[in-house]
Amino acid sequence: MTNGLGLEDVYGATIERIKAQGGDKSRLGMGALMWICHAEETLTANELCHAVAIELGSTDFNARNIPLIMTLVGYCQGLIIADNEGSIIRLIHFTLREYLSTHPDIFSGPHSAIAEICLTYLNCQQVKTISVATKDDLCTLTNNEPFLVYCSLYWGVHAKKELSDHAKSLALQLFREYDGHISVALLAVTSLCYPKGPYTGSLWSPLHCASYFGIVGVVTALVQMGCYGLSERDYWGYTALAWAADMGHEEVVEILLGLEGVTPDKPDKYGGTLLLLSAVKGHEGVVKILLEREDVNPDKPNDRGRTPLSYAAQAGEEEVVKILLGREEVNPDRPDNSGRTPLWYTAENGKEQVVKILLGREEVNLDKPDFEGQTPLMGAAHCGERGVVALLESHKAVTHSGT
Repeated sequence: MTNGLGLEDVYGATIERIKAQGGDKSRLGMGALMWICHAEETLTANELCHAVAIELGSTDFNARNIPLIMTLVGYCQGLIIADNEGSIIRLIHFTLREYLSTHPDIFSGPHSAIAEICLTYLNCQQVKTISVATKDDLCTLTNNEPFLVYCSLYWGVHAKKELSDHAKSLALQLFREYDGHISVALLAVTSLCYPKGPYTGSLWSPLHCASYFGIVGVVTALVQMGCYGLSERDYWGYTALAWAADMGHEEVVEILLGLEGVTPDKPDKYGGTLLLLSAVKGHEGVVKILLEREDVNPDKPNDRGRTPLSYAAQAGEEEVVKILLGREEVNPDRPDNSGRTPLWYTAENGKEQVVKILLGREEVNLDKPDFEGQTPLMGAAHCGERGVVALLESHKAVTHSGT
């Protein structure tokens, strides 16, 4: 600690008192601290009480195990407090989080433990029997099942950070009945922009899910079991490999690229390639992996005529832009179906550093208009990007003075 108040000793002594309570008091108190410290988002009091009530490996959820929030606060010996009329539970001070995070011996594998708890809950009978017809049904469901949303959205995040054998086994158990599982619908609507309306057919496969989260151990297990279809596309037109590329999971990308029958340059239903997906997100590692392959075209446009460079430049992904410009096949001044070049999009979006990079290429014409007659300078001015306007005008003046 840095404040010299001896808080380390205070926190350490309090942790020992929590453990010394023994039995459920100790288990629930330490469990609450683990969740508050390592959860991916702030839990409500209701969610926290559900989380500590899960019995690992149980096939049924016993609601009688859910403690009262003030009982849980008491078990934590003053280290947690209730805010907002008891709806939110937090640590007593930010230095406690620092203490817990810098003493790995306090919790053994917290992320794998949380993944195991989430997966145990998703595998229980009460959850497996839940079904919904529309997106509106989910709103009602999430109010009645406060812990279900967290488990659906984040079990894979925790499993990626730490994957125990038990967590892997529970994940594979979930995948055995994954088609139609409520966690798929919750993840689709909350994180993956599934449209409002009825759920028909399978949203995505176990390999899609494991690749989306980037859980190397689970992806490997599914591949070894032969439980995959590399060409299978989900509702969004994504393959499992596309999700891995889109999320920047390099190890998973390498695993799937090593399988027979992979076509990494095959466009999705919008004409986008794996390289385009990873480039626009700035995933340098995935971009490099893909560019090492002879069957990947670094300048392949989508249905709108836009290339990976065009999207990376617009997003301001400087390192990816440099990587792509290092390939001879990439045309830095290539217009799309609207006549707009990478510089046009970059200027309009005010990405000054990328503008500088592109202006350093002789092939780039800063006065090149789109099909409506708008130049990059005009686009930047229209959007109020004064810094880019100054750059373009300065470069134009230097260029013209040298001719």
